[in-house]
Amino acid sequence: MFSPDFPEENDNDNAHVGSITLTDDKERSLECYIEHSLSVDEQEYVLLLPVDSPVEIFAWQGDGEEEEAILVEDDAIIEQIFGIAQAVLSEQNLILKNTAYALTVAGELPPVEESELFTLEIEDEGADLEPEQLQLLASFYREEQEYAIYTPLDPLLFFARIAKTGKPELLSPEEFRQVQPLLEEHLFNEVE
Repeated sequence: MFSPDFPEENDNDNAHVGSITLTDDKERSLECYIEHSLSVDEQEYVLLLPVDSPVEIFAWQGDGEEEEAILVEDDAIIEQIFGIAQAVLSEQNLILKNTAYALTVAGELPPVEESELFTLEIEDEGADLEPEQLQLLASFYREEQEYAIYTPLDPLLFFARIAKTGKPELLSPEEFRQVQPLLEEHLFNEVE
């Protein structure tokens, strides 16, 4: 049987249990706050929130009504445009970082303006996903291709297990589905 144990947290919304670093297979790191931890059968799980704000870069394709945003996921393209993206973000005192699992920016994000919001409809036939709201941070051109840098309004969260070595390991989708009800139960109990 599962016996969840949770650390006591104080009432300060900005208080985090601690921080931990995720590392990907390319040895890039991502510093995260530990938002929650949960022990199940002597295995510790953690819900992680990146310290820096995640960003996504989109390439705009088409014209007028037919224009659509395509998420840039190809590492080769990201490498080609990274310097330009860094430069345009530095004009807002933001520092773009090529971190593990997501690009991030350090610095204070501008206030959210309705005119700068973009709603991304997520099409996944197997799931009923909510549209994602993104805030435009900057846009630029490279070789006549328009790119835009957005940050999601909803937090980007990672769920990991703490290995015997003390390092966090991201859960596979299957493992996450097994532990998710326990996390939701904890979060629901915390809200009450």
